[in-house]
Amino acid sequence: MDINEIREKMREMYGGENKPITDGNYDQSLAVKCMNGTFVGRKTDNITVFRGIPYVGKQPVGDLRWKAPVDVVPDDGVYQAYYNANSGYGNPSFEVGSLYYLDEDCLYLNIWKSDEPSTKKPVMVWIHGGAFESGGTIDPMFDCINLVKENPEVIVVTIAYRLGVMGFLHLSHLSDGKDYQDSQNLGLLDQLKALKWVHENIAGFGGDPDNVTIFGESAGAASCTLQPLLPGSHQYFKRLIAESGSVNQTRSPEEAIECTNKLMDVLGCKTVADLLKVSGDKLLEASAINFVHQLPERDGKYLPTDTFAAYANGAAKDLEILVGCNKDEMNFFVSSFGKEGWDKWIAGRKQEKYAKLPADEKALVDSFMNDVQGDYFQPDSSLLSQSWFNVPIIQLSECQTKAGGKAFTYYFTPESPDPIMKCGHAIELSVVFNHPEMTADTGRAFDETFCKTMRKMWIQFAKTGNPSLSADISPDGKAKEWPLYDTKEKPVMVLDEFDIHPAKESDMKIVDWDRTYFLLKYNML
Repeated sequence: MDINEIREKMREMYGGENKPITDGNYDQSLAVKCMNGTFVGRKTDNITVFRGIPYVGKQPVGDLRWKAPVDVVPDDGVYQAYYNANSGYGNPSFEVGSLYYLDEDCLYLNIWKSDEPSTKKPVMVWIHGGAFESGGTIDPMFDCINLVKENPEVIVVTIAYRLGVMGFLHLSHLSDGKDYQDSQNLGLLDQLKALKWVHENIAGFGGDPDNVTIFGESAGAASCTLQPLLPGSHQYFKRLIAESGSVNQTRSPEEAIECTNKLMDVLGCKTVADLLKVSGDKLLEASAINFVHQLPERDGKYLPTDTFAAYANGAAKDLEILVGCNKDEMNFFVSSFGKEGWDKWIAGRKQEKYAKLPADEKALVDSFMNDVQGDYFQPDSSLLSQSWFNVPIIQLSECQTKAGGKAFTYYFTPESPDPIMKCGHAIELSVVFNHPEMTADTGRAFDETFCKTMRKMWIQFAKTGNPSLSADISPDGKAKEWPLYDTKEKPVMVLDEFDIHPAKESDMKIVDWDRTYFLLKYNML
């Protein structure tokens, strides 16, 4: 399916605008009263779906651009919840979700629930990825009907948030920036506001507000690991699943200011007032063309200046975490960029980052890459897999465990038949969301029993805080005991397509402790 076909499919499936229902003509069995209105969903088989529910009182447009999200206000109105809302402004060349209509009016969520009766279902809240630059809940991959049909005992929510220059632009250093003290982390604050809405309203849908798991992939996974560091966040969830993302996906205030100044120069702006006059489309175009990449900021206000140290000091020790990475993370980017695009991109990264390492550390990196087997691009790809994903995820498990918290860690290994992709970044999403037909990255459907088992582990973790499966609930009838990570044996669960089993990290060689682990002290993004 090419990009135009995907775009058309999304418009066919979700196109439309939710409107007020003023004539009383609606199916009350599909309606749920919430703080900010009664929302009426649509049913597909035994699954009721609510799309495009606003979780803020006012959308961040006009004078509210670059301002913190606004709480909902009581509303007795009745509203359609039939259609997905707009995607946030993001790079449309990067993620499927950003192919849909883009707008600053984007702070909405979607809910899937089955007819299976319950007043206390565990709730799973999905935070999408896209490098904090793109993506959206509109992506057909994140349609959760298949997931909830198979696992009717949970309710699934997907949330949108501000991206890129709308969600992570540092402005307080500008001459008129004193009223924009939150702009550097708005995307995370949006997510937190959505979690607050879920906490206050999900009981009406049959969910348990005291049993919420947040889960995400890539930037969504980073978001999940950063949320526990936001003041006041723990009241809204009790565990998290982070697929291929960690708290390293951040930047310092100095890096953020440099990025803002670059964008200001490109646009010819001097003040926030100047920026407010620039259209969203132009802001997006300027940042995309000039690769002004935005990330959450370690500002000392919302995020600590050392995110790993915060975990090691117990910031999340009251939460259970499940984290992991894929065997060939960066191969996804080789495949996506194409070899010519990858060669150009990696040359710039090496010049900007690795060329500046001290000679002794550069020698270690060179030694690591010299030992990597495979195509010409594989040494660079493997090095970035280490520094961007493998090392930070294992370090997060280390820090959580040292603090006395619980961490379950995985290593996903199934491969695409594409010799470039292999087991690349995001390849597990079709498994998690039960979309075996979506093979753009996987190249094939993975083994059905394996997929059901992995999903059951995710669901079991959301229900109980432990992803282990007893024989009676395991899809293959065999118990799967998932050990907690510990700093001595460092056990991980290997999600092998035909042999899910625990192993020592040292046996899988997820991290090269001697030659790449030290890169954690640098921002290699």
